[in-house]
Amino acid sequence: MDFEIKFVANENRSIALIKNKIIGECDFDVDGDTWLITHTFVDEKYGGRGIAKKLVLAIVDEAEKKNKKIIPLCSYAKKVLGKE
Repeated sequence: MDFEIKFVANENRSIALIKNKIIGECDFDVDGDTWLITHTFVDEKYGGRGIAKKLVLAIVDEAEKKNKKIIPLCSYAKKVLGKE
């Protein structure tokens, strides 16, 4: 089943959707020019498809476009970004 990743700026998160149902999200807090990735979650039914990684990278991509610094606080984002 195909999934879609959307960056939702006004909610400080990226979401993964299948048929308009949210199946995952990655949240961040804003501290000045820094985005702190605080939480990544994907429904276990959809695990193993690379969805969580795409959620993290969606935030990283938007941060780069806006010249923001990223600090991964959640363990998964640290792993994706090589900050463990």
